[in-house]
Order: sequence, then C-alpha cells, then structure tokens
Amino acid sequence: MVSLCGQNHRRGNCRGRKRAISAPGGERLDGQRFLDIGSGSGLHSLAALRLGAREVVAIDIDPDSVATTQAVLERHAPERGVWRVEKNSVFDLSSEALGHFDTVYSWGVLHHTGDMSRAIRCAADLVAPQGRFIFALYRRTWMDWFWKWEKRWYAHASEQSQRLARAIYITCFKLGLLATGRSFSRYVENYPANRGMDFYHDVHDWMGGWPYESISSSEVEKLMSSLGLIHERSFVRKRGILGRLYEILGSGCDEYVYRRP
Repeated sequence: MVSLCGQNHRRGNCRGRKRAISAPGGERLDGQRFLDIGSGSGLHSLAALRLGAREVVAIDIDPDSVATTQAVLERHAPERGVWRVEKNSVFDLSSEALGHFDTVYSWGVLHHTGDMSRAIRCAADLVAPQGRFIFALYRRTWMDWFWKWEKRWYAHASEQSQRLARAIYITCFKLGLLATGRSFSRYVENYPANRGMDFYHDVHDWMGGWPYESISSSEVEKLMSSLGLIHERSFVRKRGILGRLYEILGSGCDEYVYRRP
C-alpha cells in the first residue's frame, strides 16, 4: 500500500481518521513528478521521494513550514530524486512555470485558503494527463456555521481568551469521552501515536484554523467533473441527517483521488 498520509504542520489539521490513500494495485511513485501543495512539516514530500518519485516540488505559504520542509528533506531525503521547496501560494501556481505533475497532492490545506473552489481549480490545473489529484477536505456538517464563527473569533482573540476557549472545549471533550466510556488520560497519552502530534497543540490548531470552508462529496464530484477529472476512489462519511453529521466537537476530512484521462 502506498500511503502518503500524515500531519500538516502549523495549520488546522483534518480531525478525522487518517486513512491511507493508496495507488491502484499498490504501485509506487517511481519516475513520477510529485507536487505537494501545503507541505507543512515536509513528511508527505519525504514519503513521495522514498516511494520513488523522480521529482518533488513542495510549496507552502508559511515561511516556517517552508524552512521545516527544507530541513527535513535535507536531512532525510534519499540521494535519488530531485526536490525543491518554495514559498508560494496555490493561487500563484501555473502550468506554464511548473509544468504538469503525475501526482498533485494537498492534504487538509485547500479549505484554509479563503477561496477553496478557486484553490481546487488551481491545483487541478497542474495534473498531467493520466495523472492523479489526491486531496482531503473538511466535510460539510450541521455545525459549520458555529465553527466558522468560532475560528474567526479565535484567530483574532487575545491569548487569555484563547486559553479560556480551549479549556471550555477540552472540558466538553472530556465529557464526551466519559459519556462513551472512554478515558481522557489514555486518549491523550495515545494521541501522538494516532495523530502524530500533541493533543493540546491539535486543539489549538483546530480552534484557530481560519479561514475555514467545507464541502460535500457531491459538490466535489460536480466540480471535478467540470474540470475533466474522473473519480477513482474516496473515503467519505455519509451518515447523519440528510447526509450531514453534527460533529459537535469538530469536523473531519473526506478523502479523494481523481484522475485526469
């Protein structure tokens, strides 16, 4: 199984399960050009190189993430394969400058750009013929209105107000675990192994992940069809009322793979 899932650094991460999205038949990325949009910690780019990608281009708008990706690849990237890291926005990418890629990858990023639909279009434009577009986006929930309000407020709140908001959230989270017979302390202890980061840092990431947008799987399919991409596989949660979950304590990502004919 070819797994490129991992954690993004310094951004509101997808809170749903990280399920591996594998290439059909379990093949590697040998000889491919790979574009990592929103490289964060650089782990996705590193995984692509280790899976045989011929060239990896990693971009992020955050200088700290660019520096982190650069450091990770300098230290851990295999000798084979060419890579570069750029500070850039998805809105400024063009096929004229970069060419096209066999795999365009963006994990839990495009819904934080402030214009998700445009960001998706910009990313999809870089997919080569027979190439794949692999991405994860927040699913629509009945609580979207609240989280948009909360994240906008949190992003501009004082540190003291943010601490208070986190304390309230964590208390509610504890009660939710208690109601389902789970241990909060054990949950927090196992969190790094399950999520790749500290629980309390992830709470801060989630509450401050602004801008914030969400999208349904049917909306994704409609947009991808308009861009000439064909659905290959996805992992989508469709339970709840009228296809939407409540997700009172947070949302999660649906995961998609589309291919250009």
